[in-house]
Amino acid sequence: MKLSDILEESVIAIGANKVRSGLTVLGIVIGIASVIALTAIGQGSQASITSAIESAGSNLLTVSPGASSSGGVRGAYGGAKTLLLTDAEAISELSLVKAIAPQVTGRYQVIATAGNSNANVIATTAAYETVRNVTMSGGTFITDSDTSSYSKVAVLGSTIATDLFGDPAAGGTDPIGQTIRIKSTKFTIVGVTAAKGGFGPDNADNAIYVPLSTGMRFLAGETTYLSTLSITAVDQKSMDQLQTDITDLLLTRHKISDSTSADFRVMNQADLASTMTSTSRTLTLLLAAIAGISLLVGGIGIMNMMLTTVTERTREIGLRKAIGAKRRDISIQFLVEAVIMTFLSGIIGVVVGWLASMGINHFGGLNSVITVQWVVIAFGLSALIGIVFGFYPARRASGLNPIQALRYE
Repeated sequence: MKLSDILEESVIAIGANKVRSGLTVLGIVIGIASVIALTAIGQGSQASITSAIESAGSNLLTVSPGASSSGGVRGAYGGAKTLLLTDAEAISELSLVKAIAPQVTGRYQVIATAGNSNANVIATTAAYETVRNVTMSGGTFITDSDTSSYSKVAVLGSTIATDLFGDPAAGGTDPIGQTIRIKSTKFTIVGVTAAKGGFGPDNADNAIYVPLSTGMRFLAGETTYLSTLSITAVDQKSMDQLQTDITDLLLTRHKISDSTSADFRVMNQADLASTMTSTSRTLTLLLAAIAGISLLVGGIGIMNMMLTTVTERTREIGLRKAIGAKRRDISIQFLVEAVIMTFLSGIIGVVVGWLASMGINHFGGLNSVITVQWVVIAFGLSALIGIVFGFYPARRASGLNPIQALRYE
């Protein structure tokens, strides 16, 4: 038989029972759409995490007090006290350090005339703006002059600014020039940062920045200990070496001979990004595997339908063989019918999955990223399912004895 004849006969056979064919196609469509939608969520999660890490700063290393073996939490005021301001000064002398921003961090109830909120207060220096990629939407960031003169000024994150003073575009007060009270100390607001996004307690949009000297004296109680050190390497290639240099320097300064007993932790942004990316990739594969189960179920539905079709068309198969049809012709026809259904299912599934991903992105509040790789994989799986699950029914049909088939009632 010609290929055109096989295709025509296959289309007619599939259309002979539209409801059954439609339900069989629906099973594959759901599987394909699930693969695309769930992997899009996984890819979107990976992209969001990567973006959040990169937005924290370029070529960034952070040094925190506390032993890694103890699982110590990065210090707020009164937390682990092992990292000194003099340590920051010593690290700044290393040749691979481009910029360094010491930080003393704590959470406080912040009171303004229009409202109050609990916020993360970060006492730091002017270098923080560069090291942490801070962008201003209005006013200025902390300056070196503010730090040297113990100025009582503050810079608000975009979210905390709205919480305290409302949205200026909706009738709220412009925060710049207003005053807030933190731990009985008044601060004048000199700037507001642009929205940056983030999650957890370290969300930059919910932070307030004050000069390091002011925070250490009026908020931390004359402390000389730091909560964190944020350090930028001169380039990405230098990050590993700088991490080693910082570790060696602090071990020497803290008189620690065994690195496993270190009372500090040096974290590399590149290592963190790699770990998070690997975790997100595993999540994506897990979601794809879950969606793949529905594809498998759809494939079983294809086989079930084709076996039923073979039984219903036994006399037709016997007649075809009696007038000269070869086993190969019968086998190819039934296999083509299965492939056509899965091919059609693949097209519809890709469209439905794409639309579902867009809907999740727009209405569900989740970032979803559709990649060509997963679309091709999902579509390829649908074709493979047609071949694999259509092979046995096709072989069974081609193996029927024509005489017995003609006698079949």
